[in-house]
Amino acid sequence: MLSSFLIALREGLEAALIVGILVAYVVKTDRRFLLTPIWTGVGAALGLSIALGGFLGFTSSELSERGETFFAGTTSVVAVALVTGMVFWLKRTARALRDELHGKVEEAAMVGPIALSAAAFFAVAREGLETVLFLYSNFRTVGSKTPVVFGLLIGLALAISLGYLIYRRAINLNLSKFFNITGVALIVVAAGVLSYAVHEFQELGWLPGETSYIWDVTSWLAPDSLVGSLLAGTIGFDTSTSWLQFLVWITYLAAVIALYLRTTSKAPVAAASAK
Repeated sequence: MLSSFLIALREGLEAALIVGILVAYVVKTDRRFLLTPIWTGVGAALGLSIALGGFLGFTSSELSERGETFFAGTTSVVAVALVTGMVFWLKRTARALRDELHGKVEEAAMVGPIALSAAAFFAVAREGLETVLFLYSNFRTVGSKTPVVFGLLIGLALAISLGYLIYRRAINLNLSKFFNITGVALIVVAAGVLSYAVHEFQELGWLPGETSYIWDVTSWLAPDSLVGSLLAGTIGFDTSTSWLQFLVWITYLAAVIALYLRTTSKAPVAAASAK
């Protein structure tokens, strides 16, 4: 639940801020007629994200057991790569995000409404597709799905609410601190997803050491128990973890967090000041 809440909150708020910047700019420049193509692009991006989620669920259910293992492992690696790139991208470009989006609106507005819809679509679609892919991979690491779905819904609702309040300037959220903290938390979740991918490839026989466990506590902690699911969904804890899984998990975690904390960048203040 905690991991899906974090993913939905972080990615949802980022998307909400992007939409807020686009909407606020056309309102500020007294071009409200451009709101329709913007919302059309946003709606199309959301629709594509939902379609991807349905495709991933349908595809995995239709595959053979070995095919499903390969599919789960591959999508997990792709999700980790995308999320890792995303947290570093936001840290690097946050200051210029508002100006970049304003420039895209101006360029697209000169071409026509279709171009503006496309600009809004691509601005939001990246967040949506990354979220769906990462959530799908994260869902695979936990036992019980109900708390995960609950956390997802709460996270999205809170993200939309915060995005609206920031747009209306009803609250002053320290986005620099928020994105830095959630960035580290997402890296921790991503490490767990990567460990899960290693396990899947070990099951396929592509990686060695499947039964060389650093610990195996399955006898007293069921993977689908509340504690087991919570640990799996947050830090990637597996009740039976191989040495290779652990080494990949700790190496990724140490290297990426160290690099992320060493990367210097100002806060995404521009995103907070939408108007």
